Amino acid sequence: MSIVVTGATGNLGSLVVEGLLRKVPADEVAVVVRDASKAAALAARGVELRIADYDTPDTFSEAFNDGDVVLLISSPDAGRRIPQHRAVIDAAKETGVARIVYTGVLGGPNADFVLADDHKATEQAILDSGLTWTFLRNGWYSENYTGQIPTQLEHGVVGSAGDGKVGSATRQDYAEAAIAVLTESGHDNRSYELSGDQAWTLSEYAAELSRQSGKTVTYSDVPPETLKGILTGAGVPDGFADILVDVDVSAIAKGLLQGGTGDLARLIGRPTTPIADTIAAALRG
Repeated sequence: MSIVVTGATGNLGSLVVEGLLRKVPADEVAVVVRDASKAAALAARGVELRIADYDTPDTFSEAFNDGDVVLLISSPDAGRRIPQHRAVIDAAKETGVARIVYTGVLGGPNADFVLADDHKATEQAILDSGLTWTFLRNGWYSENYTGQIPTQLEHGVVGSAGDGKVGSATRQDYAEAAIAVLTESGHDNRSYELSGDQAWTLSEYAAELSRQSGKTVTYSDVPPETLKGILTGAGVPDGFADILVDVDVSAIAKGLLQGGTGDLARLIGRPTTPIADTIAAALRG
């Protein structure tokens, strides 16, 4: 039996793999990657590489073994996720894996915004498969905002979320939750609503960034069409810009990404990382 991580060279996947290697022997970890060269360093450490491509379902026929525990990290390809995820689910069912863990979105079937649609469909496909499952419904990543700090310092924070609160946490927080459910018992057929301990508004975020940077940063709440124009003007593809605008308008503004269950802190055994700490880390570079 192995713990198998898909998307292992991505931002979240790489953190999960590193955490697993601190907790279990390398020969108990396998990664599914498209390009072996991108995971050569992991192979050198004793991690098994299994080559498969989301867009070529047949390649997953050799990706899993009977009894594996599989972490399906959601594909970044918005609009193509469902068939890509089905390729993994079908192969996992055919092989007879022990459990599949999926990183979805906060709210699960109750998440009424466009970004959640693919995640809800994937959860249903897993349920329909008959596989033993664990759903990690991740909230918003703090890095979604702190990754834009250079632009924010120059132009301010812009959005269409009003006074809606974001219960964000770091990728490291979410990675540790995944590691916990992959390596511990008691998580079969359970879902977890994961979010940070402290929710904040974009105005509060701008104020904290101002305090730490010493530069005045304000939050401008703009109409959705204005926000879309700003995003596309910055090079965001049109369809993805629509999704991001909808997150502000249909999720954050309505409190759907506020969270507050405490599931994440309980899984990782510590408080989640405050947004102030993530801002400080980003400013340090």
